[in-house]
Amino acid sequence: MGINVDLIFKIGGIGILLSVLHSVLQKAGKEEWAYAANLVGIVLVLTMVIKEVSNLFDTVKTMFNLY
Repeated sequence: MGINVDLIFKIGGIGILLSVLHSVLQKAGKEEWAYAANLVGIVLVLTMVIKEVSNLFDTVKTMFNLY
C-alpha cells in the first residue's frame, strides 16, 4: 500500500490550468466566465476528493468487518 501521488498531481495540474484560464479570461474582460471556470474546477476537484474519501471509508469498513 504505497502513497498515491497521482491525485496530488492531478489537483495541482487543475489548479495551474484554472489559474492561467482565469487570468486569460479576466484580461479579455470575461470575468463571469473566469469565475464560472473556477467554480467548475472546484467542483471537479471536490468530486475527485470525495471519491477518494469514500474509498477510504470502504477500506476501513472492510478492515474492521463493519459490513
